[in-house]
Amino acid sequence: MSVAIQTEAKTGGLVALADYIGSRAAERCAEHDQDESFVADSFQALKEAGFFRALVPKELGGGGVGYREMCDAIRVLGTHCGSTALAFSMHCHLVALPTWRWRHQKAPVEGMLKRVASEDLILISSGGSDWLNSGGTATKVDGGYRVSGRKIFASGCPVGDVLVTSAVYADPEQGATVLHFPVPFKAEGVKLLDTWHVMGMRGTGSQDVELDNVFVPDAAIAGRRPQGKWHPLFHMVAMIALPMVYAAYVGVAEGARAKALATARKKPASSSLTVLVGKLENAFTEAEMALERMVANAETSKPSPEATGRALIARTLTGRAAIETVERAMEVVGGASFYRSLGLERAFRDVQGARFHPLQEVPQLEFAGRLALGLDIDG
Repeated sequence: MSVAIQTEAKTGGLVALADYIGSRAAERCAEHDQDESFVADSFQALKEAGFFRALVPKELGGGGVGYREMCDAIRVLGTHCGSTALAFSMHCHLVALPTWRWRHQKAPVEGMLKRVASEDLILISSGGSDWLNSGGTATKVDGGYRVSGRKIFASGCPVGDVLVTSAVYADPEQGATVLHFPVPFKAEGVKLLDTWHVMGMRGTGSQDVELDNVFVPDAAIAGRRPQGKWHPLFHMVAMIALPMVYAAYVGVAEGARAKALATARKKPASSSLTVLVGKLENAFTEAEMALERMVANAETSKPSPEATGRALIARTLTGRAAIETVERAMEVVGGASFYRSLGLERAFRDVQGARFHPLQEVPQLEFAGRLALGLDIDG
């Protein structure tokens, strides 16, 4: 651990440390955006500070950091660098989920959690691109499966150790079955593709990952479920993962708000300016309130369709409000917000990513409507 990070760690908690690391990340955020390069420097700082093992329970060798505290840390990172916060959040929910299962269900997940703590592993998710249907094929062979497919939006994969993913197996008895499993990035047949040339969140390194006849042993299969159906696993994912992901977007919105207010305070007071700032404050407060609902839901609920419904509604509201906050911030600043040097233009592009995580608004509305009417959520 560097001397600077070590000093900061002694003087504040995880959130203060995230603020320090984020402030350093902000110095190169525009450069990563311009170059479409992964935020490797900020990930290295997070690793040095123990962030990747922080959520693992102390009993299993980790930092024992609480769920809410980590959501707060991700949000703070987002105020400085959206790409750092979003890419890091993907690792976090992959640790938070088995941690929840270990604490509440006594699930046999100690092996992976202990490895994350002892080896300081970086876990990479393909869940957002797979969701209920998954993608790719798993073919049964002696001792396991051969898996082929292409996983998109694998944030952080340039430095990832393990891809947590899934594929579809044509089970002769059960029909189309989704298998969940980890794959080391060093495994034969795993390849990163240079595909991440996008509008925003350019520093997340969310390249496609190609799996070409990768061997997955039977012992690595962590779960199986019917394809395309809501399963208890995905009620856990919706409840636990979404607040961490959307904390990053609220952080982006918060950073944009801070820039706008700093600029507005230098302008002559006028009724039009104060009204624009008032609209900014309303939008940001909505984002904060919706995120708080998601976090509280994750802290107090048990996985269920109802908990998923609450998480998904709050996900839509949080995303809308975060996007509106950045738009209002640009209105407050005026034409100067169009220049890259201020950073609002980048925040505008980064926050658009909030539209695309599952469940997107239209399927979320259908889920909410079916749940409210007492209909089968699987349609």
